Amino acid sequence: MNYDEFAASIDHTVLGPETTLADVQSVVDDAEEYGMNVCIPPCFLPDVDTDVTVATVVGFPHGQNAPVAKREEAEQAWRDGADELDMVVNVGRLKAGDDDAVRDDIEEVVASTPCPVKVIIETALLTDEEKHRACRAAADADAAMVKTSTGFADGGATIADVELMSEYLPVKASGGVGDYEEAMAMHEAGAVRIGASSGVDIVSGHPDA
Repeated sequence: MNYDEFAASIDHTVLGPETTLADVQSVVDDAEEYGMNVCIPPCFLPDVDTDVTVATVVGFPHGQNAPVAKREEAEQAWRDGADELDMVVNVGRLKAGDDDAVRDDIEEVVASTPCPVKVIIETALLTDEEKHRACRAAADADAAMVKTSTGFADGGATIADVELMSEYLPVKASGGVGDYEEAMAMHEAGAVRIGASSGVDIVSGHPDA
């Protein structure tokens, strides 16, 4: 993977609860300089003017919003300039075995805008059986990708989870990926996108950087 392809696979991310507009602008500046995408909080979308791909989050970080709230949040994010949406699955519904509700929740967001939707299944909270069911629901709802983690649960992306999830949809590996070698290991396991707050460190490790 050449440098440009690799950099374009990185979603340089800032989503912490203390994130300021200055933090967001710094991430955007980095992405513009290094050829990455960004993933930022939805409240800052109207403040960002950039040509890089901008993702934001829906139902973040716990996924327990009412489906109509997630849909409206997605619609507003699109109006505010988001190119992609990373939505959090309803983990409680999934664990209760209500897979139809999980799928319908995702479908509401997928149908609400033209934006590709990545479904965050929060792998650290799930058994392998639940991971399969979550991925199946995302695929049935026509999501574009599945994503490992919000970064706010204990544990992040693992090789095993990426391999499992890639059986269903393209995978965004997020949570704990901190350098080029770790990012490439995720790619080799089947990930097509990497979400990380350390995007500059990751792309700077590329042989052609």
